[in-house]
Amino acid sequence: MKYHIIDIFINSKLKPPYFTGSMLRGTFGYALKRVTCINPSYSCDGCFAKDNCLYYNFFEKQNSFHPYRFDVKLNSETFDFSLYIFSNATKNLPFILSALHKMVTENGLGKEKIRFKNLEILVNKQPIYSNGEFKKLENTPKEFQLDSYCRNVKIKLLTPLRIKKKNKLLKEDLELEDILRSIYQREQELINGKRVHSLNYTPKIGTTLKLLQYKQLRRKSNRQKQILRIDGLIGEMVATNIDKESYRLLKLGELIGVGKQTVMGLGKIEIEEME
Repeated sequence: MKYHIIDIFINSKLKPPYFTGSMLRGTFGYALKRVTCINPSYSCDGCFAKDNCLYYNFFEKQNSFHPYRFDVKLNSETFDFSLYIFSNATKNLPFILSALHKMVTENGLGKEKIRFKNLEILVNKQPIYSNGEFKKLENTPKEFQLDSYCRNVKIKLLTPLRIKKKNKLLKEDLELEDILRSIYQREQELINGKRVHSLNYTPKIGTTLKLLQYKQLRRKSNRQKQILRIDGLIGEMVATNIDKESYRLLKLGELIGVGKQTVMGLGKIEIEEME
């Protein structure tokens, strides 16, 4: 899978809200529409260009996994954040960078629409913007590949993980196979554009230990004019004697996220290898 990681570092002492993912996604959408839309009405309904529109693909297209996700920290001390883009979306890197720059420096972040001028942008760890200027861009995406294998791992759920099973949000009985299935489903949608409902193999797992808690979280939806719940599970799981394919999926999950609403930063996981 091809991908870009865009890191935004904002030099400011202001502290952001506890969860910035919803704010970032909403502001990014507004900026991206202004950067890419060629319809004078700015309406997606019946638009002649929507099938080839980056904004439509990222925000309005229904029943699909959107090919990006914001990466944020809960209760961060800074406004810094990252944006991951995947598969064919990597071809649109210049438009995405332009929208990110616009949202931070012109549109502003948060309720107060705070504009930040002192920022640095990196693409795949390479500086691309600083001191108010963009450098020459080489749009060569990275390719996900597995370089190692470890049988015993600790899975850290860093932002609320939302997975539904039998139409119910899992609050206690989360299993490792639920995480693996979610990652595999997202991988198949991003790479092959097809929706699957089950794994294509039977995971081999020794033992699993869980230390999880249900985290209550809310976000304000400007579109729906209401407060929405984005609760989910955070904490840690330890899995031993897992097979190589399960390890591969977990490492891929670090990149693409797990569960629902990963676009705004939910479902962020980190894999720690154990002896």
